[in-house]
Amino acid sequence: MVKICCIGAGYVGGPTMAVIALKCPSIEVVVVDISVTRIAAWNSDQLPIYEPGLEDVVKQCRGRNLFFSTEVEKHVCEADIIFVSVNTPTKTRGLGAGKAADLTYWESAARMIADVSKSDKIVVEKSTVPVKTAEAIEKILTHNSKGINYQILSNPEFLAEGTAIQDLFNPDRVLIGGRETPEGQKAVRALKEVYANWVPEDRIITTNLWSAELSKLAANAFLAQRISSVNAISALCEATGANVAEVAYAVGKDSRIGPKFLNASVGFGGSCFQKDILNLVYICECNGLPEVANYWKQVIKINDYQKSRFVNRVVSSMFNTVAGKKIAVLGFAFKKDTGDTRETPAIDVCKGLLGDKAKISIYDPQVTEDQIQRDLAMNKFDWDHPIHLQPMSPTAVKEVTVTWDAYEATKGAHGVCILTEWDEFKTLDYSKIYQNMQKPAFVFDGRNVVDSDKLREIGFIVYSIGKPLDPWLKDMPAVA
Repeated sequence: MVKICCIGAGYVGGPTMAVIALKCPSIEVVVVDISVTRIAAWNSDQLPIYEPGLEDVVKQCRGRNLFFSTEVEKHVCEADIIFVSVNTPTKTRGLGAGKAADLTYWESAARMIADVSKSDKIVVEKSTVPVKTAEAIEKILTHNSKGINYQILSNPEFLAEGTAIQDLFNPDRVLIGGRETPEGQKAVRALKEVYANWVPEDRIITTNLWSAELSKLAANAFLAQRISSVNAISALCEATGANVAEVAYAVGKDSRIGPKFLNASVGFGGSCFQKDILNLVYICECNGLPEVANYWKQVIKINDYQKSRFVNRVVSSMFNTVAGKKIAVLGFAFKKDTGDTRETPAIDVCKGLLGDKAKISIYDPQVTEDQIQRDLAMNKFDWDHPIHLQPMSPTAVKEVTVTWDAYEATKGAHGVCILTEWDEFKTLDYSKIYQNMQKPAFVFDGRNVVDSDKLREIGFIVYSIGKPLDPWLKDMPAVA
């Protein structure tokens, strides 16, 4: 029986291993993590992450051929294939601070594997890592090998949160990179056999190690670039009276471009895009390619610009000040159908409004008050470190309240900011919301989810990203 062990029980490790266990009943899959609370949650009825369909998969396999454990060394020692899915945060100090990936957790995982292994292992990079990480890991393992053979493979994940289970069941592609040696190719085949249990052969791509590592960074950079491109156009649409939804639809009809990832919004978020582009920038700089680095930097600059532009619209529309005014924020997760708040645009928008002394009331159907308060009190990039290394109980931001009801959040508010495209925000009773708000009542739709004409009929002043502006907003400066 093949035994798989995955180090790291987060957004990647948990769902990926659950699906492997479901699709490969003859393989024993163990997910290990040093966090006792996280493993306890995976073994409970309340899983530590929210992802549609995940609970069903876990419940079908847990206790049969899927296990969650804190006995890291025991299971690493017994495994044939070890997936490493640990955090690779952005460095906050030292060489490459603010851009380079911090490989501390990766390195300690590699050293632990070398310490406890008694048989040959295939070690699979599952976390997103900078190009050439495999080489560093290889050196650590071979220099501590005690006669054991290790093969390093790169098998980056391409999951989208909110659809991760479907993405795992029916992936566009599975990418496996390995050494071009007989042993390396044998390891590639072994991992390919696991995926071949449910993924069609023509969707399993094999490459050299560096191509696999770089493909992941490049794919995320291209996706983020599309969002920044349409967001850059949204600013021009507002200035000219064009409608970004119409422009994006016309552009997306070109089969070479396609319609996906062309929705204008308040900006992209999530744990990967910004981090991976910063990583790409750093690698380009290290390899003497400043022009390439600057090109990718611009994708992040436009994203930051979009968030500050949104805050400026809110402040300038409301007589150039939000001091002491209640602003309701609907949606805090970085996208719908996930509770993930890592790098969510809502953090920067809320901080921008708080900087102008606003009082904020937040509602999100999947994010807890504790998480929101942590996010608003945390320094940039802190979220990517294991929870026990994060600030313990950050001081709650006093001007922020969190409610479990959209109507409660909007009661008495001067303005409403929609920052996540949850489906329920399309069907709220906006007449009821309007009646309970201060007048003039504003809606700032950062995701273009509401019908602005209907809201205007009710009496709202509406700002929708990239859409023709209300007469009220036309005379307001775009920058406060």
